Parts: sequence; C-alpha cells; structure tokens
Amino acid sequence: MTRAKNGTSRRETIAALAFLSPGLITFSAFILLPVIASFVLSLTRWDLVSPPQFVGLENYVRLLGFHREAGSLVPNDPDFWRTLGNTLFYMLTIPINLILALVVASLLNGRVPAMGLFRTLYFLPVVCTLVAVSILWRWIFNPDYGLLNYLLGLVGIDGPAWLVSRVWAKPAIMMVMLWKGLGYSIVVYLAGLQTVPEELHEAARIDGASAWVRFWRITFPLLAPTHLFLAVIGVIWGFQTFDTVFLMTGGGPAGATEPVLLYLYHHAFKWFDMGYASAIAWILFLLMLAATVVQWRVAGRRARGTAEDAA
Repeated sequence: MTRAKNGTSRRETIAALAFLSPGLITFSAFILLPVIASFVLSLTRWDLVSPPQFVGLENYVRLLGFHREAGSLVPNDPDFWRTLGNTLFYMLTIPINLILALVVASLLNGRVPAMGLFRTLYFLPVVCTLVAVSILWRWIFNPDYGLLNYLLGLVGIDGPAWLVSRVWAKPAIMMVMLWKGLGYSIVVYLAGLQTVPEELHEAARIDGASAWVRFWRITFPLLAPTHLFLAVIGVIWGFQTFDTVFLMTGGGPAGATEPVLLYLYHHAFKWFDMGYASAIAWILFLLMLAATVVQWRVAGRRARGTAEDAA
C-alpha cells in the first residue's frame, strides 16, 4: 500500500514538473539568470568591448558615497541624486490620481446615462500606445501652434514653452502621466465599489445619514485595500518612469526632467558603462522593495483595521 502511494506521488510530482517546466525554463532564462547576471555586472567595470574587470563595491561607493569638498559633504554622483529627486517629484501624481479616480469612479458607479460610453472614454488612454500618446501631447504642448497655448491665449494668458522650460517641463509630463493612468485607477476603484455591501448603505440611510456621511464612514473605509493596492502600484510605476520622458523631452532641458531609469539607460547604452548601470538598477530595485514593504506593513495594517471597523 505504501509502495503504491509512493509510486502515485512520484508520478504526480513528475507530471507537475512536466507542466511547470515551460514556465520555469522561461522564468529562469529571461528573468532569474539576467537578474543574477546584472548583480555580477554591478561588481565590475565593463564597456561591452573589453573584458569585464572586477571592482567589488566600487560602483556602489561611486553611486551612493560622499566626499568632502570645501568643508562640506558632496555626493560622488550628484546626477544620480538629481534624477532620483525628479523621480520622486513625478510621484506627486499618485495622490492626485487616487483622488480624481475615486471621485470619477463614484460618479460612474451610479445610474448615469451612457455609462458604458463614459467608462470607455476614461479607459481609452490606458490602451493607447505610448508613442501615439507622446506625439499627441507634444503637439498639445507646442509653444507656437499647440492646442493648450491656443486655449490659454483665448483667455488672455501667454502660455509657456512647456517642454523646453525647466519650470514647466516636469508639470507637463506629470499631466500626461496623470491622463494616461487615470483610467486604470478608475476601473480598479469601480471594481472595489462593487464589493461594498448595499445593506450597510441602506441601514445608514434609514438612520438618517447623508450621502457624504455614508461615503466617508462606509464606502471610503471599505475601499482601504483598493487604496493600498493603487498606492503600491503607483509607487512601483513611479520608480519605473522612463518612456514618457524619453519620448517627450529626452530628459531635457539640461536634465531637468530626467528620471533615474533614463539615467540608467544613458549609462548603459549611451556611455556603455554597464557595471555602473547595473549598480543603479540594483539600487532602484532596493528602493522599490523598501517602499513596497513599508507601505504593506504600515498602510496595510491600517487598511485592514479600518475595513474591519467599518464592517
């Protein structure tokens, strides 16, 4: 009996491995091995031509270290900290995105005429190709014949040179990021709103609670897991900001809009400093990991407690 059980268990294991092997092979070949290779490369100096030279933690010291200059501490690589600051600045779109998405989703969750049309229009930017979106918005932001400056001119406002201004280039890119990502957050919030029990609203309505009180005391707390999910995804996507900036400004003017990922790209494929680029990639990964863990531990605990209290 035991031998039969062992034989069956062995056959089930072999069958499971056979079904899993395509995915495991693909994961190992295209994700696991490149990740390991990038860490090894981060410990070397390599220009894609000469053989890699092992330098230990030199790239990380160059990236994160400081040196004393004129009596004060100066970063070894100020450009990295500048691009990291730009990346964090772009993340200011996350709370704006969440607020707007929640408001729009709450409106679309009711009985609105042409509901399907409105949902499609809001989600349409999400499925549009980024190249087409970037070309469209570059035309909108054009200082000479762009739509935005034309509309501003109608009310007597002289619009700025959006994408070539150190002051206005980042806000312009943030508008594009907000426009393109809003539809995704709306859809997620709509899904979350469908899970709020109608019985709680009915009970609160009978007790005389206004629409605002019902939203603030019932709907908003029960959406805590949705808030957390979108915040975590937003931070991860924020650290991965690249394509919008690359296509619209290339990081200019004078690096004013350059995020960390574009800085990594320049080191890897423009200056062929592959070891240093790999070190930037690992620091970026650790920053994303730390931000995600903090959000899950702090905000996640609060989200679970708030949802339980509301329920």
